[in-house]
Amino acid sequence: MSQDAAAAPSIATGKPERRRPQRAKPIRFRPRLPGQAWNDVLGDRPLGGRLRAARRLLTVLLFTLFCIPIQAVLLQFRGAAKNRFARFYFRTMCRLIGLKLRVVGTPANKPRTLYVSNHTSWLDILVLGATVDARFVSKAEVATWPVIGWVARLGRSVFVSRSRGRTGTEAQELRVRLEEGDSLVLFPEGTTSDGARVLPFRSSFFSVAGAAAQIQPVTVVYDRLGGLPIGRRDRPLFAWYGDMETASHAWRLLRRTGTRASVVLGESINPEAMPDRKALAARIGHSVTATAAALRQNRDVLPRAA
Repeated sequence: MSQDAAAAPSIATGKPERRRPQRAKPIRFRPRLPGQAWNDVLGDRPLGGRLRAARRLLTVLLFTLFCIPIQAVLLQFRGAAKNRFARFYFRTMCRLIGLKLRVVGTPANKPRTLYVSNHTSWLDILVLGATVDARFVSKAEVATWPVIGWVARLGRSVFVSRSRGRTGTEAQELRVRLEEGDSLVLFPEGTTSDGARVLPFRSSFFSVAGAAAQIQPVTVVYDRLGGLPIGRRDRPLFAWYGDMETASHAWRLLRRTGTRASVVLGESINPEAMPDRKALAARIGHSVTATAAALRQNRDVLPRAA
């Protein structure tokens, strides 16, 4: 058809009628690999890393079963051997699950030190256990959990029920442990968060601060995945909160590589320098919150003065 015929006016409208060009068919390449093999190589792999996770779980279980009787024997004797072995256990556990540690600052590692940290995940037990020489204060239900309960007992955790009727008695038990020279790790948020923020510190957790010789703020942020900085979308991979199941959460995490936790140890403060426990909770909470925000923004941090 000539151009004049294509541009001929329509009888109904009197306007030139234009023909729409026909669309060419898209080019399709045939894969060299047949069937699902093509998608398995180049497509998304939601089931990737299963062998890695299974290997890590098996190694962790065998290593824990090997360490339980050793720590049980060491707990029967006085001295620092049980503390050193517990730190060795936690450091090895971090290596076995592929979690690298970056520590900024120096732990006090002195008797009667109260370490105050934010709380994001069950991983905090491994990370802090590998960093500081102290006993954890954990809720009583943790002692009944499989694997995690064993890990908590190896770390000589102190289990409390947090019931209203026993609050005073359990607080007195913690004061006695501090007065005997033990150091403790407290999570004043009272629960775990989603990793994108630090919950307000509850002043009730600082009722035992008077028995401590010093208090050191600690900030823990999980900031690397695949060797790259993580964003808000990836934080639930590390954060353990709400109704998350421990087994499924650990399985998803152990399939990944290039994970890292950054631990910032602030400057120690004297609890007697603060007028009351509310002011102490507010000041330490502000210090930990500011440090965690800097780590989440991938900024360089230094130990902060509370």
